[in-house]
Amino acid sequence: MTDNQVDHTDDGRYIVVKGRRWRATDPSIPDALRTELVSALMTGRRLVKSDGDAARVMVQDAKVALGERGDPWWEPTEQGTRDRLAATIRTLLRSRGESSICPSDAARAVGGDDWRELMGTAREVALDLRADGVVAVTQRGEVVSGTDLRGPIRIVAGDALGFRPRPGGTSPAP
Repeated sequence: MTDNQVDHTDDGRYIVVKGRRWRATDPSIPDALRTELVSALMTGRRLVKSDGDAARVMVQDAKVALGERGDPWWEPTEQGTRDRLAATIRTLLRSRGESSICPSDAARAVGGDDWRELMGTAREVALDLRADGVVAVTQRGEVVSGTDLRGPIRIVAGDALGFRPRPGGTSPAP
């Protein structure tokens, strides 16, 4: 179902499907990132059939990244923003397979036009996820430790990321 096929409430915060309101995707997410996040959501939904609860974490993260779950995107809180950044990082890493992401990818998805204001927070969230083993942080292709990092960083999946589909959106190998 595309945005053209659903009704929105007057304030644009909800879509209405068969008389029921559902929170709409955050309209400030850039189109390319929205497409990638929706694709990850759909992959997760497909994999729930074969992988059950293991794949549900992918669906939950994608929904939070899109602003459809968690704190409302139109009333962001500090903790809600951090949660959404973390969910976006995890979703993008699952979506991109072995590729790395930049903290700015998550900041753009969560912050829209004001994404630069979230860069410090996005880096902090990446370091928190690193402490939990969910991601690794790299500079110039090398894994780095510490918290006083200067210059650009990249984020790669860590062992504790959990459920990750194989390339092509299929179930992970047993």
